[in-house]
Amino acid sequence: MVVLFLITIMVFASQRLLPGDPVRVWVGEERDPESIAYFQHKYGLDQPLPMQYLTWLGLALQGDLGKSIRTGIPVRDEILHRLPITLELSVLALLIAVVIALPAGVISAVRKDTAWDYAGNSVALFGLSVPHFWLGIMMILFFAVQLHWMPASGYISPFDDLYENLRRMIMPAFVLGTGFTAVLMRQIRSSLLEVMKADFVRTARSKGLAERPVVYKHALRNALIPAVTVLGLQAGALLGGAIITEQVFVVPGFGKYILDGFNGRDYAEVQAVVLVTAVGYLLINLLVDITYSLINPKIRIEGAEAE
Repeated sequence: MVVLFLITIMVFASQRLLPGDPVRVWVGEERDPESIAYFQHKYGLDQPLPMQYLTWLGLALQGDLGKSIRTGIPVRDEILHRLPITLELSVLALLIAVVIALPAGVISAVRKDTAWDYAGNSVALFGLSVPHFWLGIMMILFFAVQLHWMPASGYISPFDDLYENLRRMIMPAFVLGTGFTAVLMRQIRSSLLEVMKADFVRTARSKGLAERPVVYKHALRNALIPAVTVLGLQAGALLGGAIITEQVFVVPGFGKYILDGFNGRDYAEVQAVVLVTAVGYLLINLLVDITYSLINPKIRIEGAEAE
């Protein structure tokens, strides 16, 4: 709760440090002072900053995140509409990353200093180096414009048409997941190489176990623990990192919403999005801790003994 409270202060204060008055941005600089004063009073922007913060925090605790200055629509309604879109995009990006990174990392570790290892590291370096906006544009030009395999942009709900939804989401999900794939692959490779030097692995080999059971049954489970940490951190980052990807592919999710809010100096929109994202980080960290005990039961047993 203390962390969440500090986050609310940072979210609120960071918005007030941005240059520009949201009311003047919305109504225009040439409007008469009476109109500007009216809207400032309507949205509580004429109150002292501590009072504005306490009012916003009190309403947020009740589930009221305010109304958008730009559209007049309750921010909570917009978030409930857009958050599932970004969550779907992030989950697809995570699935793509895990499906590619897990076998690639294991192969690179098991076949260290071979052509497989060099190829895996080269692909990882490419994924870390290529900007998302450039890769997105190149994929649109190739798969949508040249081959006509995928739609260039837009979004359709999976409840309306699952096939068309996947056709429109697969390219942005791949673009969003490329950097994460590279990070996860290198983490799995590094962790597995370290675990393969451990005493219990040497003991398993000395008992005559084949290399495959040694790697997959004994070493990989322990090597996945650091990878799960990276997975959790990156999963949270995907919520905020979808801004560029959603702009390129015109996906009406969280990222596009917060960018429009920044451009319009819409305090309610930006504060709500950052607050929800921060809460998402906290929940993901909790899930990571739970996953540790599922991957390695010894952690759960040691924690119980410590208590």
